[in-house]
Amino acid sequence: PLIPKIGKNRLYLDIAPPDHGDQRAEVARLVSLGATRIDIGQGDVDWVVMADPDGNEFCVLGPAPRAGDPEAD
Repeated sequence: PLIPKIGKNRLYLDIAPPDHGDQRAEVARLVSLGATRIDIGQGDVDWVVMADPDGNEFCVLGPAPRAGDPEAD
């Protein structure tokens, strides 16, 4: 990071893979572009917390429920 983190980000992005996309593939793509996976104590959740090269955090969301799935209702 350019400046050490001392608090929450003022802007926090959640990135969703394309419709019915592959979260793992999106994480791999972002890592290839310079992002890193980070652990902020999130535990076992369906999103991945990452940071860009400057240390700004963002999440890559899991797949959205499809219409008709019990989780979509």
